[in-house]
Amino acid sequence: MAQKPIKKKRKTAAFYASNPEARKKKAAYDKKYHSTPERKKYRAELLAERRRRGIDGKGGDDVSHVAGGGFIRENPSTNRARNGHGNNRRLAPRRRRRAA
Repeated sequence: MAQKPIKKKRKTAAFYASNPEARKKKAAYDKKYHSTPERKKYRAELLAERRRRGIDGKGGDDVSHVAGGGFIRENPSTNRARNGHGNNRRLAPRRRRRAA
């Protein structure tokens, strides 16, 4: 079986890989942010819902919050990509090609 080609690091990953002080600063911020009571409650709600549905620890779909306050099962790639890398297409102004 052929090996997968090595992917180039994305912009942010490359930055933190080459700037250890910045990486330490970000790690400290992330540790502080994710240890707040709000973040712990958020994670606990999702875990409780996964347990209720019997899908905890089995991989597969994510459970995510919806605007109305409920939960929905969702493909992990859709859920995790919503506000991250790759959505710039949707936010960037559209450019039209001129007929030559």
